[in-house]
Amino acid sequence: MSDISLKKIYSGKVRDLYEIDEQRMLMVASDRLSAFDVILDDPIPGKGEILTQISNFWFQKLAHIMPNHFTGNTVYDVLPEDQARALEKRAVVAKKLEPVKVEAIVRGYLAGSGWKDYQQSGSVCGIALPAGMREAQQLPEVIFTPSTKAAVGDHDENISFAECEQIIGAELAAEVRAKAIELYTEAAAYAKTRGIIICDTKFEFGLDEEGVLTLMDEVLTPDSSRFWPADQYQVGTNPPSFDKQFVRDWLEQSGWNKQAPAPKVPAEVIEKTVAKYREALSLLTAG
Repeated sequence: MSDISLKKIYSGKVRDLYEIDEQRMLMVASDRLSAFDVILDDPIPGKGEILTQISNFWFQKLAHIMPNHFTGNTVYDVLPEDQARALEKRAVVAKKLEPVKVEAIVRGYLAGSGWKDYQQSGSVCGIALPAGMREAQQLPEVIFTPSTKAAVGDHDENISFAECEQIIGAELAAEVRAKAIELYTEAAAYAKTRGIIICDTKFEFGLDEEGVLTLMDEVLTPDSSRFWPADQYQVGTNPPSFDKQFVRDWLEQSGWNKQAPAPKVPAEVIEKTVAKYREALSLLTAG
């Protein structure tokens, strides 16, 4: 992305940010893939464009629940035409916000680190669950299980709600929890009508100049969520995924120790991952 005429201000695991002015920045989704907090050597071609389109769909669909980082500008308002044309599907003009210092994770089903936690303790992030639950089972109610925000290369750590309150304050923690659950609940109900179960997801929030909680970054993409095909779902087994879980599963089976560098992902795994991303986009946004 070196051919952008704006100053780069941040490069994350997946997204790069560029300065526009005091209020706005350009957020560009790359084709980089991060798994287990390690950036893989091999990009996923077209991933940034597909995920940006999925995110933009959700930002608009959920705008009645809370404000988001959209400014109303397009890339054509802030870049020369040739650059704008190259980036229009993978870049958004976003408000500059002060990030809330926790990851807002919402779970509707028992999977991943939540399932491991439950097997050991009968609870997930300190939230007690009924005995005898099985992998991939729907939870009795949607739960909010925050984690810390790790720097690039570090691992996010699951935390209790009490720890979340200590980090960002009780009032903000309560608002983040309520909004995250509301966003997930509405999105999961819609996705189910399109043949997708959203097992869990991660939201990012920021505060604007007035201190208003604002949805930002990416929303309900196959990178920030676990998407399952509803027609292949059954309790007791982890369904095949629409998302980067596909790559994560391959990495888990490869025997990798989850420290950089990651092993080279085979071309066919990358191709299947791109196909899954495209399928998710078409299912969610068709018609």
